[in-house]
Amino acid sequence: MTNMNSDGKGNTRFEYKIPSKALLGIRNILLTNTKGTSVINTMFDKYEPLTPPLPKIRNGVLIASEPGTALTFGLQNAQGRGITIVEPGTPVYEGMIIGLNSRTDDIEINVAKGKHLTNMRASTSDMSIAITPPLRMSLEQYLDFLEDDELLEVTPKSLRLRKKFLSKLDRVRAARG
Repeated sequence: MTNMNSDGKGNTRFEYKIPSKALLGIRNILLTNTKGTSVINTMFDKYEPLTPPLPKIRNGVLIASEPGTALTFGLQNAQGRGITIVEPGTPVYEGMIIGLNSRTDDIEINVAKGKHLTNMRASTSDMSIAITPPLRMSLEQYLDFLEDDELLEVTPKSLRLRKKFLSKLDRVRAARG
């Protein structure tokens, strides 16, 4: 940070010297965190030697562990672990990314799992399940979101994230070397 000024009306101006590679994706993060109330302007200063890569700032992801159709019951379990990016009724497959984990590690979750049916009924067993709407991202946001071991599938009807290696066994083998 090179400068910070407040105008007394609730507005603050921050000035930074930042390498261009650190600005990739910052606009979306800044607009999201400030609920669209920020303005960003960039200006070239000078060329400098290449700096080391930036540290990972994104949390881990929620990965579908079984193929099938995402069900409300399974998505409710996933939302207990983080933010989902798929809605009920979405076809999922093993290795597909279905959400953002609240922690730094990746977790596999079966979102195609339905509620077990029994003959016994409790007074609260038939309550409706309420889930929060999935996070919607643009193509640019998906590209900012990607890590080295992930791919983005682009089709005319949808954008889907997936792991490079779909099965858990293949992902473990790739991580070992």
